[in-house]
Amino acid sequence: MDSFFVYILYSKSLGRFYTGLTTLSIEERLENHIHKKYGNLNFTQKAEDWEMFHFIQCNDFSQARKIEIHIKKMKSKIYIQNLKSYPELVSKLLTKFTSN
Repeated sequence: MDSFFVYILYSKSLGRFYTGLTTLSIEERLENHIHKKYGNLNFTQKAEDWEMFHFIQCNDFSQARKIEIHIKKMKSKIYIQNLKSYPELVSKLLTKFTSN
C-alpha cells in the first residue's frame, strides 16, 4: 500500500517555502531535494539548506494533489505556518478533500 504525503520544505537562506507531494518517505524526498536529484530547473536547486517544515499524510493521490494545489494557491507563508501551528486546519483540509 502506497503512502501519499504533501510536504512543505523551508529554506532559511531563501526565506521561502516549497510545497510538493510524494509517495516516497518524507526523509527520502528531503534527501533527494538536498542532493539535487530533480534537475537543474527545479526550484529547490536554488538552496542547499532545505529542511522539512511540515507534512500531511493523505489517503490517496487525488487527495494529496488537491491539498497540494490548495496550499500553493493560498500563496501565503502565514497560512503555511498556521498549518503547522493549528492541526485542526489540516484535519479540515483532509475532510474537505476526501475522495469519494
